[in-house]
Amino acid sequence: MDRSYRILPTYTGDVSGAASALYELGGMVVIHDPSGCNSTYNTHDETRWYDRESLIFITGLAARDAVLGNDDKLIKDVCDTAGYYRPAFIALVSSPIPYLNGTDFPALARIIERRSGIRTFFVATNGMHDYVRGAGNALLKIAENFVEKPVEPSRGPESSAGPAANCRLKVNILGLTPLDFAVEGAVDRLQAILAQHGFDVLTRWAMGSTLDELRRSAEADVDLVVSAAGLQTAHFLEKTFGIPFVAGLPVGGFTEPLMEALAEAAGSGGNTLPCRDFRKAPAPSLTHACVIGEAVAAGSYAAAMELATGKAFRVITSLEDSAELLGPEDLFVSGEEAVEDALKEMELVAGDDFYEAVCPAGCDFISLPHLAFSGRNAVRDLKTMDPYDIEKLLAGRHLLP
Repeated sequence: MDRSYRILPTYTGDVSGAASALYELGGMVVIHDPSGCNSTYNTHDETRWYDRESLIFITGLAARDAVLGNDDKLIKDVCDTAGYYRPAFIALVSSPIPYLNGTDFPALARIIERRSGIRTFFVATNGMHDYVRGAGNALLKIAENFVEKPVEPSRGPESSAGPAANCRLKVNILGLTPLDFAVEGAVDRLQAILAQHGFDVLTRWAMGSTLDELRRSAEADVDLVVSAAGLQTAHFLEKTFGIPFVAGLPVGGFTEPLMEALAEAAGSGGNTLPCRDFRKAPAPSLTHACVIGEAVAAGSYAAAMELATGKAFRVITSLEDSAELLGPEDLFVSGEEAVEDALKEMELVAGDDFYEAVCPAGCDFISLPHLAFSGRNAVRDLKTMDPYDIEKLLAGRHLLP
């Protein structure tokens, strides 16, 4: 069957992605779905449940309510609960059943906001897309509703060459959730790398920053997009406040080119996608190495591996909203058969361990565990992984010159 899965898992869904993106921001996330589904959406891939709580609720949608559309009960329950907790905002999230029933969530959001006096919005999910779509939509809603125009210009005195030479540049990190950044300390390490190269992190969307801090995002000089989930917000901040963005992760030897691209973007105001454009682009028939996974991370690892090994790498992804991040020789695939077909000529594959099951015989495999793909199966390996040390990832494989 086309686009079916019998060996590989599927990526975390959009509902979970939205809940994860909003987890730390002090709001109340209301998922409209039958009782008992909350753990499915929020605990299997959400490592923060172990040490901190979040206001994420399920509505307990009953069959009678679903068929007859008992919205009054939903509105009352949400308003009563919000009156008790007084969250910073209310986010309504749709699961498959209300989506199929045609529930009017934007209208519900307007009614709830009017009755509760709390900013309320609908995150467009339906349980039929992956976490990149859900997290991306959720972060965009935060940007649209809360980012404020800076009182003063965000950039210091400028010449034709850009910001003043002695000014440290301020950067927003966009697209942070444990679904892509589950390694303990990975986000702090990312911030430290940026600091070493002259950047002050203004905000972290959305791990390690409060909602009040995110309000100040328009003060940044440049945005760093570290996963596809941050791309929608990057485009919004560029269009609304003129902040350029750069996409990539500081992995191995790719770190210096990425930092240079950040500084250049802050000076010129132009967007760049080093995770896509830095790599070589040989004919597909000459490329027998690939990285498969989320597009920004995969492109960054591919670039770092090219620098370390001299081999040309392609990027393969099954995640939505990644087209802008893929080069002409990269691939978007949908379904297990398409993944197997894309990998059949590969001699070297880097990706989550589950992908090794569909690699051709004799293929050399590099483990890049990904919580959004293999869930709790990846946790043990993630504890020992250094996501920025490419030499450690390639150690013992006779790939380094």
